[in-house]
Amino acid sequence: MGILPAWMSWGLGFPLLVLNGWLLLQVVTYFQPLVNIMVIAMILSFLLDYPVMFLQSWGLARRRAIFWVFLLVLSLVAVLGVTLVPVILSQLVDLANRLPNWLASGTRQLQALETWGESHNLPLDVSGLTNQLTTRLSGELQTLTSQVLTLAFDTVGSVVNVVLTLVLALYLVLVGERLWTGLFSWVPNPLGGLIRPTLYRNFHNYFVGQATIASILSVALSGAFIVLKVPFGLLFGLGIGIMALIPFGGIVSITVVSLLVALQDVWLGVRVLATALVFSQVNDQVIAPRILGDVVGLNPVWIILALLIGAKVAGVLGVFVAVPIAASIKSLADKLRPAAVTVPPSSVTS
Repeated sequence: MGILPAWMSWGLGFPLLVLNGWLLLQVVTYFQPLVNIMVIAMILSFLLDYPVMFLQSWGLARRRAIFWVFLLVLSLVAVLGVTLVPVILSQLVDLANRLPNWLASGTRQLQALETWGESHNLPLDVSGLTNQLTTRLSGELQTLTSQVLTLAFDTVGSVVNVVLTLVLALYLVLVGERLWTGLFSWVPNPLGGLIRPTLYRNFHNYFVGQATIASILSVALSGAFIVLKVPFGLLFGLGIGIMALIPFGGIVSITVVSLLVALQDVWLGVRVLATALVFSQVNDQVIAPRILGDVVGLNPVWIILALLIGAKVAGVLGVFVAVPIAASIKSLADKLRPAAVTVPPSSVTS
């Protein structure tokens, strides 16, 4: 029996691929929030492995390096929990209380603009835009807040889950090498030998790079907003930095924050937009290429599709892991795809 054509192999394999994906989604849903805990622990292990390797390069034994890194992380978490977290939570609650007044202020400013247009015989009908903007902005903020809180409560909503996440991250840093070796030993070669380094490289480099960039942007914008006396400047600066972990998340969060501030003060909103765009461009054009390089290697269209699929499948957590997963799939496809056969041009005989 001859080998099936490529199109027929894909036609037979695609339904099986969809079925396996659907079954995997059911398993992930059934074992929540354990899957979220495991994924976050893996991300933490990738991030913590970077300073561990840095200490190892200075001649420190790996176990001692892990001890000092975890001690530093726990100390940092404790300090932030006492100093920064209460301020952020206070600003978040205050923002939720002030948001209706800000929306009302924005409505009045748009109505004043419409009145000014009528007095100058300019057709500015913004009443419909006002209602749509108010309804849409409120709905999107409520949806985003609900998803973030759901992820937070499902994953770190109790002390047990927090401890379990940290313990898993510690063990992944300690014995992750043996764990992944055992798991991928079940995958037949050469596929297993390709999947493991591809996943590690994409996840490790992506999260380390994105976390570094997001931290720089958070600190810079928070300081700039405080200098500009922006209401909730610390909250907005950190929020934009966290959203920068997601491709295109930075520009979306900058737009939302600028609109929120503009509801209270239009010119302050313009200054916030200009400042955030300048810092974001410096971050994207100067800092990011030096840190990330060409880590992802995906077309922007595929990045957007990956983000949409990740959000549909796993919500907020799916958005965070969608890009490195898509980049890994692309890398594997490029390695497994047979090289194109080039046919030399036929020689012209005289």
